[in-house]
Amino acid sequence: MTRIVPWVRGKKIFRVFFLRLIDRNSGRRPASRSVVMAGAAAFLLVVFPLLAISLLQNDVADAQDKAAKTLTVPNVVRDPHDVPPPIHRKKPTTVKLELTTTEVVSALADGSTYSFWTFNNTVPGPMLRVMVGDTVELTIKNSSDSVVSHNADLHAVNGPGGGAPMETVAPGESKTFKFKALNVGAFIYHCAFAPPYLHIAKGMYGAIIVEPVGGLPKVDREFYVMQGEWYTSGKFGQKGHQAFDEDKAFSEMPEYFTFNGHATALKTIKPLEAKVGESIRLFFGNGGPNVGSNFHIIGEVFNKVYTGSPKTYVVNEEAWYVPPGSVATFELTLEVPGNYLLVDHALWRVGKGALGILKVSGPQNDAIYQSAPKK
Repeated sequence: MTRIVPWVRGKKIFRVFFLRLIDRNSGRRPASRSVVMAGAAAFLLVVFPLLAISLLQNDVADAQDKAAKTLTVPNVVRDPHDVPPPIHRKKPTTVKLELTTTEVVSALADGSTYSFWTFNNTVPGPMLRVMVGDTVELTIKNSSDSVVSHNADLHAVNGPGGGAPMETVAPGESKTFKFKALNVGAFIYHCAFAPPYLHIAKGMYGAIIVEPVGGLPKVDREFYVMQGEWYTSGKFGQKGHQAFDEDKAFSEMPEYFTFNGHATALKTIKPLEAKVGESIRLFFGNGGPNVGSNFHIIGEVFNKVYTGSPKTYVVNEEAWYVPPGSVATFELTLEVPGNYLLVDHALWRVGKGALGILKVSGPQNDAIYQSAPKK
């Protein structure tokens, strides 16, 4: 707590705020004593506690990094094939969902570890799936061995904080929050406990899909992928435990970009797999917290792409921008076999981990793609 006063002194916004209240030689009308007192009260009651929480959690993150010695889980990679079944209902119902927040040490890259904060031990957290009109009862549990509080802000929720203020859970606590899904689309959820950007930078995000009545059009296969960036003390590829670097985060200079929580998650650990002729739907989100993604699959054209409602789709798209805090839906059909690369088409990021593989098996079709050069 002793860091708060020097921290505030170092922040120009607070210096200016108070100086303008009390400076009687600024050429402006002097601030009354009541205005000064009101400003001071607002600071003490609102800003000061938030600063205290933020600094305390930064200290906790630092302590976890210093204490990290062994892996809690081998990796936090979410299997892109792990997608809840499509919805075919015609009537709304009550859907009960559950998320557990955890704090773990796991692999970020080969030979490099990181102190993650997660939903259900994976990055991203589980994909949630409901239908428009459903009443959703979401239970948030915070693992008893956690050190800080967590919650979930769901972008599919209509209401203050996306539900986060109603479901903040301290270590060992559990709370249930109820909301109605009013809008069709694919949306992100993330931890929003102060400071929310720290919790997101530690891995706390996922996607919630709100389907139309009767469900989305049938496809043969669905995938779930989310991009995020990581601000580590060491350079990309440096071995050993990598502490969270707050200065790099504020400067928006990540060392890693990953799909599903690891530099080789979709390349060697859990590549996507499909067959020739299959129709594919890929839910692709971007947890951020700062940098947008320019999603592209090398060697494929997306039949449909949409952000928000399926009714707003664009056809025959090559690449699509997905900003931080957003989920887009991509549909495509696989014509020929081979390995297709998933990339962020800001291509320098591929060298920092933004690379995955879609392995497609099946018969070759030389009429569409010549399998070998003619002699």
